Amino acid sequence: MFIDYYETLEIGPNANSETIDRVFRYFAMRFHPDNRGTGDETRFSEIVEAHNTLKEPAKRAQYDIQYRENLKLRCELVEEITGNKGIEREVVTQAKVLSLLYVKRRQDVNSPGIGDTELERISGCPREHLEFHLWYLKAKGWIGRTENGTFAITVEGIDRASSEYRREPTVKLLDHDLHSA
Repeated sequence: MFIDYYETLEIGPNANSETIDRVFRYFAMRFHPDNRGTGDETRFSEIVEAHNTLKEPAKRAQYDIQYRENLKLRCELVEEITGNKGIEREVVTQAKVLSLLYVKRRQDVNSPGIGDTELERISGCPREHLEFHLWYLKAKGWIGRTENGTFAITVEGIDRASSEYRREPTVKLLDHDLHSA
């Protein structure tokens, strides 16, 4: 797990070595285990680790590469939340997976499952994203694994897919009625 040493020392990534040392000394005195008022051994260890990494130029350069990678991942998470890749798209993907498994079950009740690779190919959702949806749908009890390891829709999943299908036209009809008025 990545630890943000800049955050640990409450400094910015452009802080110079003097600032790093000054802030380290302040926190080291404050959180040293011998300090009866504010001592915190865990926090002290974190501060020492951060200081030891950031004070040495070679270690800091290596750490900064990891820091930028982590920062990029955090930015991607924020973009996914605020951009057009948000929860709405996730709901559509889950509905698509349920629909695929629904049709497969309806076509062949005795062999209702679709394998991971086939589900990835048909849904157009990459495996790393599909894993989340499969986990969620399984946790809700809407899909499950068959005896041969493929995914199949459950009775609860069929009920869910049916209820979503029945609700959608009603919502569109209500929306149309509101705009007509």
